[in-house]
Amino acid sequence: MKHTTRIALFAAALTVSASPMAGAANARPMTPEDVARIEALGAMAVSPDGARIAFTTGSRPDVTQGEEDGGYRGELKVATGPDAARAYLPEDISPGQVAFSPDGSMVTFLWAKGGDDTAIWGVPVAGGAYRKLAAVPGTGVRAYEIAPDGSAIYMLAGPDEDKQRTAQREAGFDAKVYEEEFRPARLFAARFGGSIDEDPREIALPGFVSGFDVSPDGKRALIETAPTPLVDDSYTKKRVNIIDLESGDVTAVVETPGKIGDVEWAGDGAQLSLIAGVDMNDPAATTLHLVDAASGEYRALNAGAAEAAVDAEWLEDGRLAAIIHVGAQSVMRLYDADGSLAAEYDPKSLILTRVEAAGGTVAVAANSPIHPSELFVFDPSRSWSDETGNFRRWTTHNPWLSEITFGTQRTYTYTASDGQEVEGVLIEPVGGTPKGGAPTIMNIHGGPEAHESNGWQTAYSKPGQIAAGQGYAVFLPNYRGSTGYGVAFAKQHQGNYTDPEFRDIVDAKRALVADGITDGTRTGITGGSYGGYASGWGATYYSDEFAASVMFVGISNQVSKFGTVDIPYEMYNVHSRAWPWDDWTAMLEVSPVYHVDKANTPILIMHGEEDTRVNPGQSLELYRSLKVRKPDVPTRLVFYPGEGHGNQGAAARYDYSLRMMRWFDTYLKTGDRRAPLPDPRPTLAEGAGGAKIEE
Repeated sequence: MKHTTRIALFAAALTVSASPMAGAANARPMTPEDVARIEALGAMAVSPDGARIAFTTGSRPDVTQGEEDGGYRGELKVATGPDAARAYLPEDISPGQVAFSPDGSMVTFLWAKGGDDTAIWGVPVAGGAYRKLAAVPGTGVRAYEIAPDGSAIYMLAGPDEDKQRTAQREAGFDAKVYEEEFRPARLFAARFGGSIDEDPREIALPGFVSGFDVSPDGKRALIETAPTPLVDDSYTKKRVNIIDLESGDVTAVVETPGKIGDVEWAGDGAQLSLIAGVDMNDPAATTLHLVDAASGEYRALNAGAAEAAVDAEWLEDGRLAAIIHVGAQSVMRLYDADGSLAAEYDPKSLILTRVEAAGGTVAVAANSPIHPSELFVFDPSRSWSDETGNFRRWTTHNPWLSEITFGTQRTYTYTASDGQEVEGVLIEPVGGTPKGGAPTIMNIHGGPEAHESNGWQTAYSKPGQIAAGQGYAVFLPNYRGSTGYGVAFAKQHQGNYTDPEFRDIVDAKRALVADGITDGTRTGITGGSYGGYASGWGATYYSDEFAASVMFVGISNQVSKFGTVDIPYEMYNVHSRAWPWDDWTAMLEVSPVYHVDKANTPILIMHGEEDTRVNPGQSLELYRSLKVRKPDVPTRLVFYPGEGHGNQGAAARYDYSLRMMRWFDTYLKTGDRRAPLPDPRPTLAEGAGGAKIEE
């Protein structure tokens, strides 16, 4: 969140060739089973005196070892230095938001005990039992802030009960009125300390509030509010307001025209930092602003720069620390209170993603090509290593990664067919690229208002180092529409579905073939959401280019998508810039279903059954069109019950990873587009559910 010479950003490609143990006898490639057990840094908070950092370690049950399936779980720990952290809660408590009390004596967190509503709990730093600190009767707490003087705790809680509707539902009248019957969240102030305040005071709020932060003097709060709780409004109409915490009156409105991201109070309460879009057509909140807290007036600090601000935090000395992504790399930038640049620091091989600060300690979350997100502490006075610069590592969540042999990873830049320079992240096969090129997976990010960084690139739906260990190259292009290269670059895809954005992917393939990295006859494509759209387009319109495709929660029909998507105005503002009825044919022509006649690419289509962003019908439409029109093209559709726009359950994630890699092994590695369909059952590791059953 959170006269100067710019510390050099990498001008050449960063290369991480292997782990420290790459040459050791126990070195081995990464597997889907490894990905299933990965732990990473979750929430983090710095104590008021800067001496401790509370954080959560995030993981999921290791279903490969027979653990019961489940979703995300966090473990609360407190660190006092590098590799000096200890757990503070029983393993069955998975805390939410984490913060220190103003005096630093307690770590507070959100938790729902048993079947109870979510409440605020605390555990003494010095040791002792955890206890409930505050709650809102009859509903759960969604977020909280403790007043700087420790006198009160402010809680954003769910809506009050509509008793009439409750009675009707209990009598069987349980019809759901779509996109109506909204009830807003509520803000409460409770006494903090001693016994629980059973009668907290409600503070009036304007609109539907999704987040808030109390000012340093404890008298005001910034709130993020929208006209409705619809996802579309959260993208297109959410604004920052300043309210008086005593009366609830709005004292200032920040009238930004587009999306908003991180917002933070300066230490003196006179201004805010705000990451926001520059206009209603800006695809993402990536521009850093300073806001006058009294008037709401704002000004941009990095408007037009070929970069993206991702998080910011005010420091005790009055400066602002900002995490900036410049293409596929990152820097930490310090601004003086007037917005002038004070310093910039290069984290070397790290990709910084979040920042928190207090008591003179600046903590960051960072990943690298050889480890997922870990806790680091920034120290401008010294360089800790050639790999991390001024950032000292405090946690090591996955020590077993030292056993893994990693494929060489670096940034790779090419020139598209119309002259545009495009960057991406390239992972080469473990052991190097063979003569004639390697089978290559083009891994396409979603959004498209997102970007790939030269950091950790392996996950359940991202083949990354799993594929590299099996002889594949993987390329992750930051095609036009991506963030990290400035607003103008991100807008290049608007009103031009598929071209130039997906042409950039084909141009990447051709550049990689020309450089001897990729086997042009064995190139595949995968991605989720907008990357799923690209994968469907690659299997139809660009079928001659791709030997296999794995499409996840993707778009197949831009006409029918409009009627089922939960972000119609956001889609219009920052993507299509046209409604389907403006030109029905044009919208259909940028749909994979329209080009099924060209399809010759084996495609595995996967989707969560409860997806409200991209309706599962999008996958069904493409599947049905292919099965009827192209019955000889290997096609499979997999639905995940209970999953939405991306899998959350541990078993569903592991299953996805296995299916993805088996599909590529069957069709891409062999180059045989007519190989028989693989077994529909996943091949689970020994110890995973059903793995030992004999038939």
